[in-house]
Parts: sequence; C-alpha cells; structure tokens
Amino acid sequence: MVNKKLIALILLFFGLAFSCCQVLALSEQTLRIKDITHVKGIRENQVVGYGLVVGLQNTGDNSRHTQMTSQQMLLSLGTVIDQSNYIQKGTSAAVIVTAIIPPFAKEGDKIDVTVSAMADAKSLTGGVLVQTQLRAPNGEIVAMAQGPVTTGGIKASSGGSSSSKGVTTTGRVPNGGIIERDILTSIGDETTLTLLLDKADYTMASRIAKTITSRISYAKALDGGAVQVNIPLKYRDDRVTFLSLIENQIVGATGTKAKVVLNERTGTVVIGGNTKLMPAAVAHGGITVTIRVENEVVQPNAFAQGNTALQQNAQIQIDEKQGSLVQMDANSNLADLVSALNNIGVSPTDLIAILQALSQAGSLEAELEVI
Repeated sequence: MVNKKLIALILLFFGLAFSCCQVLALSEQTLRIKDITHVKGIRENQVVGYGLVVGLQNTGDNSRHTQMTSQQMLLSLGTVIDQSNYIQKGTSAAVIVTAIIPPFAKEGDKIDVTVSAMADAKSLTGGVLVQTQLRAPNGEIVAMAQGPVTTGGIKASSGGSSSSKGVTTTGRVPNGGIIERDILTSIGDETTLTLLLDKADYTMASRIAKTITSRISYAKALDGGAVQVNIPLKYRDDRVTFLSLIENQIVGATGTKAKVVLNERTGTVVIGGNTKLMPAAVAHGGITVTIRVENEVVQPNAFAQGNTALQQNAQIQIDEKQGSLVQMDANSNLADLVSALNNIGVSPTDLIAILQALSQAGSLEAELEVI
C-alpha cells in the first residue's frame, strides 16, 4: 500500500514538473543580441567598375563605345590597331561590374562580382570578364575582377525565331574579385560602442540595455533603435572579446507590431498575429459583368447603291451573386478573422479589398502596408 502511494506521489511530482516546464517554455521566447542588432560603423562597402566581356558567340553588343573600349584594351596590352571598327562586333560587350565588400575584408580576400550588360548585348553566356578595376565612391581602387561569367539563363535563336529562359544579360563571376587593400574599420570610439537594432523597438532597446548593464557593463538606450555600451578598461584593447560577450547574451522577445501586408500584384496577404478588429460587419458579394460581341454581315437592299459591311451587336449580361454578411465581435483576433472570411469563401483578391475597407472604416487595429 505504501509503495502504491509512493509511486502515485512520484508520478504526480513528475507530472507537475513537466507541466511547469511546458508553461515556462511557452511563457516567453528568447533571442540572442547578435541576431537582432549590429554594431554602429560596421558596414559593407559597395564598389563599381566598367569592364569588357569577351568570347561571346555573336551575342555581344554592336555599340561604338564597345569597339573603342576593345581598342584601348588592346593598346594597353601592346597591340596596335589603327581603327576601332576593325574589331568585329558581337564578340564582346561593355558591362558594369558591381560587388559588395564585407567589413574587415583583408588584402587577397576573394569576393563574388555581378556583371551587367550596358548596351544591346543579347547574352553574356560563355563570356569572360577581362581584368576590371573596382572603385569606391571616393574613386579609390579597392579590388580587381576577372573570370568566366555565369548567367544561369539560356537563350537560343534560329531562322529568325528566338527563345530564352532566365536572364542572360546579367551574370556573376564567383570569387572573381580580389581585394587589393585592407578595409580598416573601427569598433566604437575611445570609451563606448553603439548597438543598432535591426528593427527599432523601444521595449527591446530597454531590455537590451538592462541585460547588458546587469551582466557585463553599463548600457543605456539612446532611443528605440540604439543602445550605447560603456567599454570597461580591461576590454579597451580587446574589443572583439567584449563584443563576443555582448552578442551572446539572451533577451526576452517582445510582441511584434500589429501589421497587415498586402501584395495586390500577386494576391498575397500576410496578417500579423497581433491583429485586432473593432466591431464591424462585412458584406461580401460578387458582380460578374459579361460582354459578348457578335459580328454579322449587313447586305445593301436590292438595286440599292451600297457596300457589304460588318455590324457589331454587343450583348451585356450582369450577374449578381448572393451577398454574405459576417459579424465580427470586438477584439477579434487573427484566427477569428481568417475563419470568418474562409466561411464566406473569399479569394485573396477579395480579402485584400475587405482588409482595405476595414482599415478605412477604422475597424482594423493594425498598420496596413500595400507593396
């Protein structure tokens, strides 16, 4: 008897412990600081250059400046060409080369570059980018790019007909860019550094500041998108370690802002989980308008002077479906909204129109964004 009671108590204990663990696990989600912030001043750099893609099978451009560029390139290599029009058109193409250089890039690092046709080139497939200088906005040469171009598209033509799949006038050169000098980046100032939130949020900024202050060093939220952190004296010369400590700290997630995003081109609707509705009644009905045109031949009367002609007889038919009425209670949530609209069988296009009407009526307690 004692054993049975003991077993029952043990089972009850483990059951309560398991339930408590489930409640704690679901009570609040957590995030790492590194996943929601970045350090002010640590950024990527854009570079651009003008280059030439050669080796094309009559898919290059026919522009004059491409021939002139080819002539200048050959002159720089020691080959003398009297006139640029001696160079056959269609085998080369003038291109713009772009790339993104990551922070802390060092001399000799390799990056991917993007190559885009400038003139009337039909395809860059099979071409090779000739050595091209990539410059920063201040005009300084930061990287050099060269290599075979990969487009990922197909274009074929024969007998006056052509067919294409994907984009063939823009391609990439994987690892085709080489960094020519170190990219110097400073982490913060003498005594502080600033964390910038990827999405501005007053609550999250306050939580990050409190978490860092209680565990590592004094921090304060400057606004909803920035948190300033004091760098302790022992980490002034070891800021990487200091940032490593900060970015691995855990903070509680905040509730997302109520938002509804609509894409009218594709009919996509994304509704945030915190979306609420004030009392509203939604009437949904469909009207179909069909216009048909029938052409008939009209002959002139006998012995009359006239010509045979075509006459159009338009028939217009309007069908109105039975409307549906949906009653939404106050503080209805996302599940209630979707369930009610599904019951009346709305399409994505109808749903967009209904949500826009609810927003105009002041019933939709969420930010409405149309993209």
